[in-house]
Amino acid sequence: MLTFHQVGRRYGLGGPWVLRGVGLALPAGTLARVAGANGTGKSTLLRLAAGIDAPSAGRIEGRPRTAYVPERFPPALPFTAHGYLTHLGRVHGLSRRTARVRAERWLDRFGARAHGETPLAELSKGTVQKVAVAQALLAEPELLVLDEAWTGLDAEARDALDEVVTERVAGGASVLFVDHDPRRLAGAVSAAYEVSGTSLIAAERGTARVRIDAEAPPGTKLPDGLPPEATHERDPSGTVRFTVPAAHSDALLRALLTAAGPWHIHRVRPPAARER
Repeated sequence: MLTFHQVGRRYGLGGPWVLRGVGLALPAGTLARVAGANGTGKSTLLRLAAGIDAPSAGRIEGRPRTAYVPERFPPALPFTAHGYLTHLGRVHGLSRRTARVRAERWLDRFGARAHGETPLAELSKGTVQKVAVAQALLAEPELLVLDEAWTGLDAEARDALDEVVTERVAGGASVLFVDHDPRRLAGAVSAAYEVSGTSLIAAERGTARVRIDAEAPPGTKLPDGLPPEATHERDPSGTVRFTVPAAHSDALLRALLTAAGPWHIHRVRPPAARER
């Protein structure tokens, strides 16, 4: 678990405080959103959580295996997309073979496999962003920090990132994110905060419900361990639509992902979300 104790951050010995007296706890399985106006210190908070910046005051305890997607990813690196991801996998301690396999898997997941041998400097902004997200997932982080990571992605890649986030959380990881779309993962968020002034303020959790569309081979029974609050219905295509209070969505996802039968999760969203 990552914990902030009265953390402050300012730039320069006499500079103004960007954040001050911040307390934050991110236990395993937390999906936490940070909101706030531009320039209030959201990115500074995320950089502190990711270990990129050090606090000027207070302390941060715990250091889970952490990955970070910055607001701006530097594309002018002397690698192809695949070469860059493989190199980072080696830095993370993966074998060359494992690094290559994971690089291909994540590029494919975000629709960028065809660009694997393209130099980073020649990629479009959207494809560079897919590489930025992929590099954060190589080592299966215990804490994933996302600073506007959806910006620049196409609709399919945004959906894929939504799914990856919910999978990581269901598997016990924590995710801390900022996004300009207030609907982003709205029904699945388990903790919400706002940066105001130099403070981090906890927002009250709502009672939103989450819809999870999943599919299994015909005849597959519902998995054990479903939360009792969950309801479900099957449509003619074989998809099962589960609906559950947001507070219990992690338990539902965990039951589906760890079931003996092969359940495939298509989408996670609030029931009222508009089709994209």
